[in-house]
Amino acid sequence: MDHRAGQPQDAQRRRVAFETPHAAAGRLPLFLVTGIQIVVGAAIIREGALLAAQRASPPHARGRWELPGGKVDPGEADTEALVRECREELGVRIRPLRRIGEDVAFPARPGAPAAVLRVWTAGLVDGEPVPLEHLSLRWLKADALTDVDWLPADIPFLDDIRPHLLS
Repeated sequence: MDHRAGQPQDAQRRRVAFETPHAAAGRLPLFLVTGIQIVVGAAIIREGALLAAQRASPPHARGRWELPGGKVDPGEADTEALVRECREELGVRIRPLRRIGEDVAFPARPGAPAAVLRVWTAGLVDGEPVPLEHLSLRWLKADALTDVDWLPADIPFLDDIRPHLLS
């Protein structure tokens, strides 16, 4: 119980969540309700290839590959976060197209909240991707998706992405 407000912390989280701009539209930031951090990833597809990004940090993830993206901020819709993160990480403007797969839990991280990854297919609207926060970028065709060392949370999405590369 939070004695300052006289309400259990769960009730406070729900109250805060309902006061966000997205509450009126029925899009509550999950982190505010459950304590689970939402992370979004972009399966950016161009000419039958997927853009993969090689992590620069933290040290335990350095050199491994991921879909570009990042954390959803409180009050931000998942797709808004996806567009923002791709602008910050790659210097491009994307258009989220379709959510694929289900939420995938990240492995437990000491000192970090529980987190899930959500992925959308996306198209490039403006710009050419550059690794502003990554070591490098690669465009992978369907037959090369397993040629890189993916981070664990991204792996379950590869089977859902593959058909988009072949169409």
